[in-house]
Amino acid sequence: MSDRQGIPLASLQTAANVNEGTVLLDVIDAIPPIKQPTGPPRQRPDKLHADKAYESVERRTALERRGIAPRIARKGIESSTRLGRHRWVIERAFAWLHRNRRLLVRFERLDDLHEAFLHLGSALICWHFAEDLFC
Repeated sequence: MSDRQGIPLASLQTAANVNEGTVLLDVIDAIPPIKQPTGPPRQRPDKLHADKAYESVERRTALERRGIAPRIARKGIESSTRLGRHRWVIERAFAWLHRNRRLLVRFERLDDLHEAFLHLGSALICWHFAEDLFC
């Protein structure tokens, strides 16, 4: 999961044959508190953009209970072409992660080692973004 600029907020490692929609709420719950200049730390985003694979009534109601406005295209009702405005952000974040070859092709057999490289790649994205922001 990333913010609207492509900075990773949370990641969750699963098996290759697990449907991403089933772990959506786990990833949302894994987002750490974000410090704000004023007020309490934010726990969750205001809205969530996702493609049609995440669309279900249960997920929509669970997101609404958490105070998140779901922006998920509905199957058979909305076209997926409008999602391109928001989908490219996460695709760009995946491209940034895949600059690290060890994340593009998994060579590690140990899950802990692969997860460590995933966190390291996410930290590098944050570092490069902060470097561009403040320099």
